[in-house]
Amino acid sequence: MVAELLLEIGTEEIPSGYLEDGLSALRQLANACLEENRIEIAGGIYTFGTPRRLVLIGKAIAEQQKDLVQEVTGPPKNVAYDNDGRLTKAAIGFAKKQGIAVEDLTCIETPKGEYLYAKNQIPGRPTRDILADALPQVLAKIPWPKSMRWGALNIPFVRPVHWVLAIINGEVVPFEFAGVQSSNITWGHRFMAPDPVQIYSVQGYFQAMKESFVLVDQREREEVVKKAAGLAASAVGGVPVEDAGLVSIVANLVEYPSAVCGGFDKGFLNLPDPVLITAMKKHQRYFAVYDSDSRLMPNFVAINNTVARDESVVRRGHERVLRARLSDADFFFKEDRKRPLAERIEDLKGVIYQADLGTSFAKVQRFARLAQYLAQLFVPDRLDDVKTASLLCKCDLVTHMVAEFPDLQGVMGKEYARMEGYPEDVCIAIHEHYFPERAGGQLSSSAIGAAVSLADRMDTITGCFAVGLIPTGNTDPFALRRHALAIIHILENMGWDLSLTALIDKTLSILGEQVRFDAGKVSNGVQDFFRERFRNMLLRSGYESDPIEAVISVSFDRICGLRERIDQLRKFASESVEFQALTSTFKRVSNILKKQQESFVVSSLLLREDCETVLWDAYQTLKDEVHSCMEKMQYYEAYNLLARLRRPVDDFFDGVEVLTKSDEQLRQNRVGLLQHLSRLFLSVADFSRFSV
Repeated sequence: MVAELLLEIGTEEIPSGYLEDGLSALRQLANACLEENRIEIAGGIYTFGTPRRLVLIGKAIAEQQKDLVQEVTGPPKNVAYDNDGRLTKAAIGFAKKQGIAVEDLTCIETPKGEYLYAKNQIPGRPTRDILADALPQVLAKIPWPKSMRWGALNIPFVRPVHWVLAIINGEVVPFEFAGVQSSNITWGHRFMAPDPVQIYSVQGYFQAMKESFVLVDQREREEVVKKAAGLAASAVGGVPVEDAGLVSIVANLVEYPSAVCGGFDKGFLNLPDPVLITAMKKHQRYFAVYDSDSRLMPNFVAINNTVARDESVVRRGHERVLRARLSDADFFFKEDRKRPLAERIEDLKGVIYQADLGTSFAKVQRFARLAQYLAQLFVPDRLDDVKTASLLCKCDLVTHMVAEFPDLQGVMGKEYARMEGYPEDVCIAIHEHYFPERAGGQLSSSAIGAAVSLADRMDTITGCFAVGLIPTGNTDPFALRRHALAIIHILENMGWDLSLTALIDKTLSILGEQVRFDAGKVSNGVQDFFRERFRNMLLRSGYESDPIEAVISVSFDRICGLRERIDQLRKFASESVEFQALTSTFKRVSNILKKQQESFVVSSLLLREDCETVLWDAYQTLKDEVHSCMEKMQYYEAYNLLARLRRPVDDFFDGVEVLTKSDEQLRQNRVGLLQHLSRLFLSVADFSRFSV
C-alpha cells in the first residue's frame, strides 16, 4: 500500500531570495530521511512555496518501512557448544541479546571456522510513526542564510512559525516544531481569505488554496505575474521589460499576484535608461515599460499581493513612492554632472581598496600601466584609448548615483563618459571592463575593454596573493577564483597568445614598487592557482582528467591554445590505432629515465646496432616537423608524427640493453637517446598521464 504525504509550514513572510534554496534543501533532506528509514518513494518528493508557507508533497510513499533483516555472527562453535553438544551460556546469552529463541540459532562456515549465526527479521514501522519522529529534525536542518529565534524557544528558523499542517493519507502526523503542534489545519491568504481551512488530501489542499487566494506553485505564480504584467502594460500601449530574475523575485513576494500599471512624470525620461530601470527594479520591484520602438515609456507595472478594490488608490500609492525614488535619482544625476569623471580620479585616494594594497587610486594607477602593456602587445593603435578607459573606469564609484545604486557601477561611468564626449569605444570599455560579471556571462566586445579587464583582475589576484589573501575552502572574499576564470575566458575569446608567466611577472613588478613580497613564490602560487582553475573548468565541462593533465603538466604558459590542444589530443586518443601502444612505449621511456639525474649527449659514433641508428635518424627527421606543427597549433599532426616513433622505439628496446653494465659510454649514449626522445614527447604532451 502507498500513501500521500502533505507537509506545510506556515510562517511570517520569508525573504524572496531565501525561498528557492530553502525549498531545494527541504526536498533533499526529506528524500534522504525517507531513504535512510527504508521508506520507498514511488511517486517522488515535490516542494512548493510562497512567502508564508513551505510545502512538501510526497507521492506514492510506502505506508510502512521495509523490514530489516539483521544477520549477526556469534561465538565460535567450539565455544557455543560443550563436549556433549549442548548450548553453553555464551550461546544462550547471544540468543537473548539478539532477541531470538535458542532453537533458531544456526552455525555457518567462515574463513576462520564455524561460528554461531543468528538471522533476525525486524518488522518495519508505520511510515506515519517514523515521520512523527523525523520531520522536526528535517525542518531544523534546512540551511538558511540567516535564521531567527523568537519567544522563549531555542529553535532557529527562517521566520517565526505560525502553523504546521502534516497529514499522511488524511491522518495527522503528530509532532511539534518550533512550539507549534501539527494538525490538518492551514490558513488562506492573509487578507483575502484569513480563515482556517481543514485539509484531508493533497488534491483537496491545492483546491482549497486556490479558493483561499493562494497559488502554492511558484512556477504557476511566475506565469501569472508575466501574464498580468503584460496585460497591465498593454493598457498604455506598452510591453513590460523581459526580466526573468525580476519575475522570480516578485513571484516569491506574493501569494496571489495582480498587476497595476502606473505612470511618472515624463521629465524623468531625461535620466539614462539604466537609472530608471534600476530605480524601479531594485527598490520597488517594478517592471519598466517599453513602447513598440523599444523606448522607455513614463510608465511601470507593479505586482500586488491582493486584488485591489479600487485600483486608482493602489496606483496612486505606487506612483507616489516611485516619484520619491526618481526624484532622488534625478538629484544625484544632476549633482554628478557638475563634475567631470576625470576630476574624480583624485577622489579615489580617499577609498581604501585593501589595507595592505592601498587605495583605489593606487590600484587604478597600477592596472592602468598593465593595461597599456597589454595594449602595446595586441592593440598598439588603441594605446591612448586603453589608457583613458583604465584611468576613468573606477571613477563612477565615487559618484552619488553609484553610492545609491551600486549595481550601476560601470554603467554610470559609461553614461557620464558618453555625455562628456569620450570616444564610444572608451565609454563601452568603462562598462565592459567588469565583464564577465558571473560564470558564463557576457564578455567584453572590444579589445579595449578586454585589456582593461585583464589588467584590473590580474592586479587583484597577484595583489591578494602577495599580501597572503589566498582563497581557502569556501573562503574567497575577493572572488579570486571568479577573476581567474574570467581572465582565462577573455584570453580564449580574444585569441591573445600571451605568456601567463610574463603577464604575472609584469604585474608583480609594478606591484613591487608599492608592496614588498617574495616575487618568485607569489608568481609560482598564482600560476598554480590558474592551472587549478583551468583544470576544474574543463572537468566541469565534461572533459576527462587524463588529456587535461597530459597537456597542462607540460605546458600551461599560453592559455589561448590550451583547450584546442587538449581537444585534439582527445580526438587523437579516440581515433588513432597507435595511441595505446604509443602511450605504453612512452611510459617505458619514462620509467627508464626516472632515476637518471644527468643529461647525456648522443654521439653517432656510439650507435652500434641498426635499431639505434634507425631510432636516432627517425628522431632527427621528425623533431623539426613536430616543433613546426606545435608553433602552427597543428596539434593533431604533431601527435601523429610522434606515433611514427613508436615502432623504432619498440625495436630499440627489443634490440639493445639500454642500461648495459659492460660499457659505460654505450649506456650513457643510449640513455641520452631516450632523453632526447622524452624531451620531444614532453614538448607535445605527457602521455604517461593516461591510465591506459
